[in-house]
Amino acid sequence: MALAGLFWILFLIIHLLGNLTILTGNPATLNLYSHKLLSTGPLLYFLEALLVIALVLHMIYGVTVFLDKRRARPQKYERLRSKGAPSKENISSLTMIYSGVLLFVFLVVHLLNFKYGKVYTVEYDGVVVRDLYRLVVETFHQPLYVVFYVVIMILLFSHLRHGFWSAFQSLGLAHPRYTPIIYAIGILLAIVLAVGYILLPIYVYFFVPLP
Repeated sequence: MALAGLFWILFLIIHLLGNLTILTGNPATLNLYSHKLLSTGPLLYFLEALLVIALVLHMIYGVTVFLDKRRARPQKYERLRSKGAPSKENISSLTMIYSGVLLFVFLVVHLLNFKYGKVYTVEYDGVVVRDLYRLVVETFHQPLYVVFYVVIMILLFSHLRHGFWSAFQSLGLAHPRYTPIIYAIGILLAIVLAVGYILLPIYVYFFVPLP
């Protein structure tokens, strides 16, 4: 579960860097970037397969851990509060299963909207490519989708805030000297990713006109 989670974090970083090309305001930047990815063919399919396998494993082990904890203590605590160091137990750790399920629902919706959504085309120097930029702008001009997207990115922050640190602990890499650093990096990474992804729909909704 830890390795699969870290693999997905790596993907989220790369995916965000690609999506930030939207901020250039030039449709060709995102469209040509997307076209180059699609042009990699078998390599792209291989990476997508790895992501699917990692996601399935992450979900299976995540649910298994959740059920094991429920069986170990079927009666809930009357009062929940953070234990602080060294356990780092907090609202993020206590809601991992729920944020994970909602993130999965978002992923399905996201794929249906963008990867398998409307196909517009545009031509650059005689090459016809998918006009993904237009689809993104149209989607992020839907107020309900923008709100949904922002809320899910807040949940992403919560999931990563605990998940990053917990992954290193699960891999046996926790150490009294380095754990506070890893925990701080996890929080910073969660903030950067969540804010970065939230910035995209907000920017498009308020500053990019519909085509």
